[in-house]
Amino acid sequence: MKIGIIGLPGAGKTTIFEAITRIVPTESLPRMEDRLGTIRVPDKRIDALSALYKPRKTIYTQIEYLLPRAAIYAQGQKKDETLWTGVRSCDALLHVVRNFVDASGGAPDSAGDFARLDQEMIFADLLVVEKRLERLTVDQKRGRKIDGEEEKLLIECRTLLEQDTPLRRSPELAAARLLKGFTFLSAKPILVVFSNDDESEAAPAVPELLAHENCITVRGRLEHELARMSEEDAREYLQEYGITTSVVDRVIAVSYQILGLISFFTVGEDEVRAWTIEKNTQAVDAAEVIHSDIKKGFIRAEVIAYDDLMTAGSTKEAKKKGTSRLEGKTYLVQDGDIIEFRFNV
Repeated sequence: MKIGIIGLPGAGKTTIFEAITRIVPTESLPRMEDRLGTIRVPDKRIDALSALYKPRKTIYTQIEYLLPRAAIYAQGQKKDETLWTGVRSCDALLHVVRNFVDASGGAPDSAGDFARLDQEMIFADLLVVEKRLERLTVDQKRGRKIDGEEEKLLIECRTLLEQDTPLRRSPELAAARLLKGFTFLSAKPILVVFSNDDESEAAPAVPELLAHENCITVRGRLEHELARMSEEDAREYLQEYGITTSVVDRVIAVSYQILGLISFFTVGEDEVRAWTIEKNTQAVDAAEVIHSDIKKGFIRAEVIAYDDLMTAGSTKEAKKKGTSRLEGKTYLVQDGDIIEFRFNV
C-alpha cells in the first residue's frame, strides 16, 4: 500500500511526512526529488501471536508514504501535469491542510486551501477524460470498434468533474474496473490531516468538509519531535501533552478504513506474519496473496478467530474447544483471522 502526501506550500507536508516515517532530511537528497518512506504497521495482535509462538521471524505489513517534489503545488506557476505521475501510482492520498497562523501572521483558510488543491486534481482528471474521449471519437470515425462501456463511464466522469465534483463522491464510478488504468486523482480515497499548532487539538469550523471527508487533526511539530525521541522519552512526551495515540497509529487506522482493508495472519514456529487484503475477500483469493500455487491447489482453509486463539492459548486447545473450523473457497475472510491453507499442487 502506498499513500501520497499532498498539500499547498506551507501546510506542513514535510513535517507530517517526517513524523510518520522518521526520515531525517539529508544534504544528499535534492529538494526537488520525491521522498519515499516505508514504515511497519504496528499491530498488537502480531506482537501477541509472536509471543505465543516464538517464531524465528515476525513479519508485519508495511505502508509506503510518498512526499512528491514541491513544484507540483507551486501556486501561480505553469502546471506540469507530469509532476502528478508519482501521486497517481498511490492507493490513497493524505491531504495536509494548514490550520495554524503562519510565520507572516496569516490566518488559516482550511476549507479554501483544501478546495484549491482538490480543484487542481479535478482539472487534471478532466484533461485525461477529455483526451481519451477525443481519441475514442477519432477511432470511431475511422471505423474502429470502441468499448461502449468505457465511453459511457468516461462521460459519467466528465459530467461529475465539470460540476467540480471529485470522482470519489461516486464510489461505484471511482472503483469501476475499466477506469483503473486512468489512475484518476480525485477518485482516490483521501484522508484530510489538519495541521495544527502546538497548543490546539481542535478541528477547524468547516462543517461541509468534515461531513464529506475523513478528517483528523494533528499537532504537527509536536508529533515531529515525538518521532525523533527514544521510546521512553516519547512516552513521557505523550503524557505531558495529552497525546493518547501517535500520528502514525491514527493515520494508519484511518488509512485502512478508507481503503477498506483488513489483516489476516499465518502462524507457526518458523514465521508469524500479517497479510493485508480488502474486506469481503474470499478465502481462495486471500490464499493467492501468499502464493498463486496455494490458490491453484486450494482445498480448505483452517480458520481460528484471533480472540478465540488467544482465549484457548494454542491452536491445539482451540481445536479442542471447537473454535477452529474448516472453510471453503467462498468464505469471506474476517479481520484478525488466523488461517492455515490446505492445498495440493
